[in-house]
Amino acid sequence: MDTKENLNAFYPVEENIPQAFRLISPIHQRSMLINGELQLWSGETREIRSPILAKTASGGFESVVLGSVPVAGIAEAESALAAAISAYDEGRGHWPTFSVAERIACVEEFTRQIQKRREEIVNLIMWEIGKSLPDSQKEFDRTILYIKDTIHALKKLDNENSRFQIVEGTIAQIRRSPLGVTLCLGPYNYPLNETFTTLIPALIMGNVVLLKPPKYGTLLYYPMLEAFRSAFPAGVINTIYGKGSEIVPHLMASGKINVLAQIGSSRVADQLKKAHPKSNRLRAVLGLDAKNAAIILPDADVDLAVKECIAGSLSFNGQRCTALKILFVHQSIAETFLRKFTDAVEKLKVGMPWESGVMITPLPDPDKCHYLSSCIQDAEANGAKVLNPSGGKIVGNIFFPAVVFPVKPEMKLYREEQFGPIVPVGTFEDVTEVLDYIVTSDYGQQVSLFGTNPTTIAKLVDPLVNQVCRVNINCQCQRGPDIFPFAGRKDSAEGTLSVHDALRAFSIRTMVALKETDQSKKMLDAIVLSHESSFINTRFIL
Repeated sequence: MDTKENLNAFYPVEENIPQAFRLISPIHQRSMLINGELQLWSGETREIRSPILAKTASGGFESVVLGSVPVAGIAEAESALAAAISAYDEGRGHWPTFSVAERIACVEEFTRQIQKRREEIVNLIMWEIGKSLPDSQKEFDRTILYIKDTIHALKKLDNENSRFQIVEGTIAQIRRSPLGVTLCLGPYNYPLNETFTTLIPALIMGNVVLLKPPKYGTLLYYPMLEAFRSAFPAGVINTIYGKGSEIVPHLMASGKINVLAQIGSSRVADQLKKAHPKSNRLRAVLGLDAKNAAIILPDADVDLAVKECIAGSLSFNGQRCTALKILFVHQSIAETFLRKFTDAVEKLKVGMPWESGVMITPLPDPDKCHYLSSCIQDAEANGAKVLNPSGGKIVGNIFFPAVVFPVKPEMKLYREEQFGPIVPVGTFEDVTEVLDYIVTSDYGQQVSLFGTNPTTIAKLVDPLVNQVCRVNINCQCQRGPDIFPFAGRKDSAEGTLSVHDALRAFSIRTMVALKETDQSKKMLDAIVLSHESSFINTRFIL
C-alpha cells in the first residue's frame, strides 16, 4: 500500500496546503530558559520533523522539517536545577513566600501572553504530532480554560482558609504550602494540555519547576518561553532539553527533586522513583498506562455503542490514555455490532490534520507503524483476523485503523496497551469473564459499560468501582470535565488530578497554632493588620 500513487492520494503538494496552515519558515530554537534568562545554545541540536510528508520538487516525498531544538546535557540540567533550588531557597524564596494573590497575578499575566500566540501554538501542535486542526484548537482552548478554572478554585480554597479556628483552647490557621522543586514531564499526545494540568497547579501553589517538553511536541513551547520569562520571577520555571534517558535519571539521583509530575509510562515512572535516594521525600503525581475496556451487554443499544466506541477507540488515532483499547461484546449481538462497527471504521476520513472532518492522521512516532503491524501479525498467527478491508494498511506515517477479532489471552493485543489505531474485539457469554479480565489487569483507569437494564448495570458498577476509578455508562472513557477527579488504580496512576485535586497534590496542609490567650490574640491582630505575613492573613481574594 505504501506506494507513490497512494502517497499522492493522501499527502500534500505544498501549494495545495491552505495558506492559513502553512509554516512560514522552520523554527531553529537556540535558547533555553534558565534562571530568568533566555540563554543562547551553540551546541548540538535535534532536527524536528513533522509526521506529515510533502511532495518534493523531484516528485518524491519526505517529512517536513519544522526546525530544531537544543540537545543539552547534564551540565545544563544541573544549571537549571541550581536555579530552581536557589529560587525556592528552602521555602524562603520570593515565589514560595508570595501571597496567593501575587502568584495568581503572575499566572494570569502568563495566560494573557500565550493567548496572543494561539494561532502559532495551535499550528505547531498540528504539524508536530499530526493532531487534527479542531482537536489542536480544542487542546489550546481547553488549556486556557483549565488555567482559569484553577485560578478560580485556588481563590475559593484560599478564601475558605482565611479564617482562624479555635478548638480546645488552641487558635489555628490552616493553609496549604508548596512542596519544593517539581520536575514536570508531559506526554506527546497532549503536549500542551496534559503538561499544563501538572505545571500550572505546581506553579500556582508556590513550587518551582523544571519543565522538560515531550520528545514530540517540543517546538510548540518555543513561543511560550518569553511569556514564562517575563511573567514569573527568575528561576521559578526553567526549561531543560536533551536526552530524557540521560538527563532525567541524573536529576532524580541528585535527591533534590521534591515532586515528580509525569504523564507517561509506568515502567519509566518506576525507574525514576527508584533513582531518587530519599524516596520518603518524594511526592509523585503520575498519569500512566491504561487498557480501558468497553463491555457491550446483550441489551445494549448497538448503534449508540458503535458511535461511542468509534470515538472512544480511534479519536486522535487511539493515542489517548483514556482511549478504549479493547472491546468485549456479548456473543448474542457480536455479529450485528461488528458489522456496524467495521462499516463505521471504514468510513472514517483519513488525511491531513487541516482537512475538514478528518479522523485518522499521520502518527508522530516513526516506529509506531512497525509496532502496530507486529501486533496484528501476532494476533493473526494466533487465529484472529482483521475484519475491515483497509485495516492495518500503511501509507507513509498513516496507519489505517484495524478491527482485530477475535482477540484472545495468548495475543499481545489482549493485555498490551497498543496506543494506536487498532481496535481489539473479543466476545463473552458470561460477564464474569470480563470482570475477571479487569480484575487481573495491571491497569485500573476506566471502563465503559453499554446496556439498558438498570439492575444489570447496578450489579456491575459495584465491583467495577473497586477496580477502576471511573465507570462510564453508555459513553466512551474520557478525562473531562476537568472539574471531575482523574485518577487510576494499580499501574495506571498515582495521585488524583482535577482542578480541585491538583491543587492539593502539589501542596501540603500546614498550620500556625497558638494558645488561646489574650496575648496571642493581640499578636495575631497585629500580624493581620500589618499585612507582614502571606500565611497569617484574613484577606479575601475576589
